[in-house]
Amino acid sequence: MKYSRFGQKFTSESGIVNLMADLGQALNVNPDIIFMGGGNPAKIPAMESLFAEKLQQVIDDDQARHKMLGVYQSPQGDEVFLDLVAKLLCDEFGWPVTAKNIAVANGSQSAFFVLFNMFAGQFIDGTKKTIQLPLAPEYLGYADVGLCEDFFKATQPTIELLDNREFKYHVDFDNLQIDDNTGALCVSRPTNPTGNVLSDEEIDKLDVLAKANDIPLIIDAAYGTPFPSIIFEDVTPHWNDNTIVVLSLSKLGLPGARTGIVVGNEKFINDFTNANSLTCLSCGNLGPAIAKPLFENGEVLRASRDIVKPFYRQRAKIAADGFRAAMGDLPFYIHKPEGAIFLWLWFKDLPITSQILYERLKERGVLVAAGHHFFVGLDDSWQHRNECIRVTYCLDEKTLQQGISLIADEVRKAYAGE
Repeated sequence: MKYSRFGQKFTSESGIVNLMADLGQALNVNPDIIFMGGGNPAKIPAMESLFAEKLQQVIDDDQARHKMLGVYQSPQGDEVFLDLVAKLLCDEFGWPVTAKNIAVANGSQSAFFVLFNMFAGQFIDGTKKTIQLPLAPEYLGYADVGLCEDFFKATQPTIELLDNREFKYHVDFDNLQIDDNTGALCVSRPTNPTGNVLSDEEIDKLDVLAKANDIPLIIDAAYGTPFPSIIFEDVTPHWNDNTIVVLSLSKLGLPGARTGIVVGNEKFINDFTNANSLTCLSCGNLGPAIAKPLFENGEVLRASRDIVKPFYRQRAKIAADGFRAAMGDLPFYIHKPEGAIFLWLWFKDLPITSQILYERLKERGVLVAAGHHFFVGLDDSWQHRNECIRVTYCLDEKTLQQGISLIADEVRKAYAGE
């Protein structure tokens, strides 16, 4: 068989494909592997019980069960669910939105494939535009969704060294370049992979730049507010007619339901719905069916605030303290944990690449994510990109400590030249 250019691009190896292969191997085939690389949320018994209760209510209701399992949903998504999401965003943040500002997608990854290719790539007039990432490292799932090459451009961040072996990335506005070939700005908040949370000032500056250049600002809030609220900084959620916010039920604890939520102006949501219909016909019903009662009574906010956030905040502290103890005096730093479900580790002047470290750890039964995959849109010249790894802290404490110990041992060997 001979594949088209599209076929060759989307069947080739990539960072996200390899990561999901590792995830599938660890979670479904070889559960003895210490899986510290992927983005699967933790098993939180209180949340699973809550979802089971809501799902059982749907199953016990003949009409609701049939609508969940036996009916194509409207292209934009379940109308009741859209109204409930809009009401929550309006009541919680004061956003002037209605159901016409909301669309459902089969997961945020699917949503980003559609919306990125709406704003970047080859245009009818022959021009080509890119998605600008103001801060890299950024989510590796973005890297290969573009339908043409050189789809992303990114700005190398500034690095602030902090106390307690921590550091933080900041947007380098002096070197952020936006021109006629920029189709949109995109940031994740909190950022996957680093847990970085852009400040209100940084978001406001990006908003001003986007409006001045007549391009949208896209905010990936899969880990952020109002749900699942895995964000440890006090920041203000941002939206206006020129902003597109993408939310998700995955990190709330429903990754299998594949439910993404897109918030934008009415014209964009209408266009997005048309494009989304062509790629997947209709959105899945499972996520909205489970979530509707949670949105109706505000339980989604209480669960995010009282169950999900404290769980991950505690795990982040356990993991960070564990790495500090295990690494001793090695030249390593942890990106300040401000949200999401990962720690981002920087091994300054590491004698081997993060890819080699990944391979050595895999041989020892520990899976991490090699850092170079996440520097989407940057060239290969920055040595820093080869000195970092991403690890999840979603494991139980005993397994997490085992993984930390093995990582520290392998890093120590690398610095010793072994």
